[in-house]
Amino acid sequence: MTTLPIIDIAPFLNRDLADESNRAATSAALHKACVEYGFFYLRIEAFVDSSEPQELAQLARAFFDLPQENKDKLALKNQDYARGYAKLKENVTNGKADAHEGLDFYRPVLNPNKKKALWGENQWPTEIPQFRKKFEIWINKMKELGMIVMEAMSQGLGMTQDEWEELRAQVDDSFWVMRVIGYPSLPKDHDGISCGAHKDYGCLTFLYADPTPNALQVFLDRGGSEKGTWINADPIPGCIVCNIGEMWEIWTNGLYRSTLHRVVHRGTNYRVSIPFFFEPNFDALVKPLPAVKRRVEAEESLSKRVRRPVKYGEFLMSKVGNNFEKGDASGRYGTISKL
Repeated sequence: MTTLPIIDIAPFLNRDLADESNRAATSAALHKACVEYGFFYLRIEAFVDSSEPQELAQLARAFFDLPQENKDKLALKNQDYARGYAKLKENVTNGKADAHEGLDFYRPVLNPNKKKALWGENQWPTEIPQFRKKFEIWINKMKELGMIVMEAMSQGLGMTQDEWEELRAQVDDSFWVMRVIGYPSLPKDHDGISCGAHKDYGCLTFLYADPTPNALQVFLDRGGSEKGTWINADPIPGCIVCNIGEMWEIWTNGLYRSTLHRVVHRGTNYRVSIPFFFEPNFDALVKPLPAVKRRVEAEESLSKRVRRPVKYGEFLMSKVGNNFEKGDASGRYGTISKL
């Protein structure tokens, strides 16, 4: 358990019946990775050309290279303290300032209201040609990928077609989030963390990062021990890093676990990462799945403690709502799910 598994999603892009065995192998690999790691590499060469995310990273660097006063024009306070630009050390995890800056986008909403938590409008950097166009193309592709991976995972859990359709209806209007993050080399006066240890509390995270090594770290607890091991999840060409959030813990009644991760960037370069969070619908009722109940009944080793159902939007608001009233960006979504 010193490296994360690599899983190719290509079989689920091909609906040819001859590829059924490969799809079964992919689903089984996803299930195993979610049980044992909560993290894996997803090979997506058959889904997107590698030049696309590389171009996004270039556009991100162009934004972060702008004068500070230009970036500040997109400040979080302009909207709902969730959508927009957070300057260096404005983001906080576990009570400590993170050594990165970021630009956050959420699923557009009807009747936006910047005084309501999460209900403002996205702020796009108009000074960077093609920025919005290229990133919106990426958003649409990641939404599509989210549905593909969800279907593959449903098969890995042994869900029936009807059960999959029911789960699909909980994520088909994903309240997605995308972050564009810039990491300078850690300053000497910092305590050594670029992004504090955290778990993602949504559904699926798809992370593209530039080739910087030894930055993203994943905590492997080896059977629940707090004396686990931090391993590096360095970028692999043709792959993105994928991890599951707390909603999958509820759906699987704890069979799948959201895993701690952090960023420690001590290199001399400026690191760029672009995580996309594929989340349930805002009004989704997330509860343990029947397929998991069947597994619990069949395997005595699985926990019989039932996770309490949650409505995703209410769960999200419970995490961040109080801080919006104070106009404090430290409690917004990005402080928990970032990379």
